[in-house]
Amino acid sequence: MTRVLHRQIGHSYPVAASGRGVFIHDTAGKEYIDASSGAAVSCLGHSHPDVLAAMREQLDRLAYAHTSFFTTQVAEELANNLIARAPSGMGHVFFVSGGSEAIEAALKLARQYFVERGEPQRRTIIARRQSYHGVTLGALAVGGREWQRKQFGPLLIETHHVSPVYEYRERRADESPQAYGERLAQELEAKIHELGGGNVIAFVAETVVGATLGAVPAVAGYFKRVREICDRHGVLLILDEVMCGMGRTGTLHACEQEGIAPDLMVVAKGLGGGYAPIGAVLLSERIFKAFAKGSGAFQHGFTYVAHPLACAAALAVQQVIGRDNLLANVRARGTQLGERLRQRFANHHHVGDARGRGLFHTIELVRDRDRKAPFAPELRLNERVKTEAMQRGLLVYPMGGTIDGRLGDHILLAPPYISEAGDIDDIVTRLGDALDAAVAGVAAHS
Repeated sequence: MTRVLHRQIGHSYPVAASGRGVFIHDTAGKEYIDASSGAAVSCLGHSHPDVLAAMREQLDRLAYAHTSFFTTQVAEELANNLIARAPSGMGHVFFVSGGSEAIEAALKLARQYFVERGEPQRRTIIARRQSYHGVTLGALAVGGREWQRKQFGPLLIETHHVSPVYEYRERRADESPQAYGERLAQELEAKIHELGGGNVIAFVAETVVGATLGAVPAVAGYFKRVREICDRHGVLLILDEVMCGMGRTGTLHACEQEGIAPDLMVVAKGLGGGYAPIGAVLLSERIFKAFAKGSGAFQHGFTYVAHPLACAAALAVQQVIGRDNLLANVRARGTQLGERLRQRFANHHHVGDARGRGLFHTIELVRDRDRKAPFAPELRLNERVKTEAMQRGLLVYPMGGTIDGRLGDHILLAPPYISEAGDIDDIVTRLGDALDAAVAGVAAHS
């Protein structure tokens, strides 16, 4: 009997025993292609020798030092590495232990920024429906995943939500992508006017929407309009690149492809590649200067801020990505992945959309392709696909509630940056077989 409170009580999990490259092995000897990098985390795959060596070296030197007493060389080096490659205007980094913590820190940085500036009336956050920003209370409040928010509603701060970019279902037939993006931008500005521009702290958005909607890029020009609107009203732009950033979409930062820079940017998963828990908030120089000229301190912190071992792991991960030119591989294998998904599922009656960018792709599952009709949520089709995929030695990231928190299913793929062409072919082949088996299973029980 397990003493671990697992994600699903009563479910029997295989025991992961080892990992190397793009593969994980369980204690029964079964091998799995890690086609989702866990939750878009293991960007270098498993047991990368250079990362392990850097972690051992750091452990031999210093495992932990509290940041109220010391900084460390490795934290300073990692911060320099990140800022040297950051979007324009970024000047400093605050290190935490993961994505949810990073979002919490970003929200507090944004609020304190306006307090430092003498604008304490700014108290409102705007985000988007069907977004995901984490499970801690502030992050959950900002997120738009309704099924996860519902029971904790009494504990959450008030936030406001506008429409996401969800072209497959929400762009009108008579609307160009540009017109659709403009409509969404106008919705954001209308919400700011409704709340009072001087009351709004920030707009929070995933640059490429991750788990909840499934690898949804924005339409061209949308984020430039968002940046203009935020600037016009003095609202901070917080980009959540926990899942889509640090190379996942083919550039180090997803916002590079949108031609904008945020005021605060949150990163995590691909930062440390799963070798140690780490996240970070990158903040613009103007935010830093407001703190420096004001109270002189950020009123926030955790025990494990800038943990030396985590920083060493992340620095090694980033150095390997740069040294081995892995962003080029993300782009090449990402193009291949998109093409193979379209080839395999172009005429599949139960795949409505195949979308994504870089090594970050999704297939959205439908009961009827022509009408975009979803499967009944009670069927839990996405979970059935995961089960069938695991039986075939494939790990994918399933999600339900794609459309509105209740209806809709999708399967997310986020292979490691080290994936080879043969790995991509195997992933798509096994996914196709798993989907067919899952749909057949549903039909047999209906």
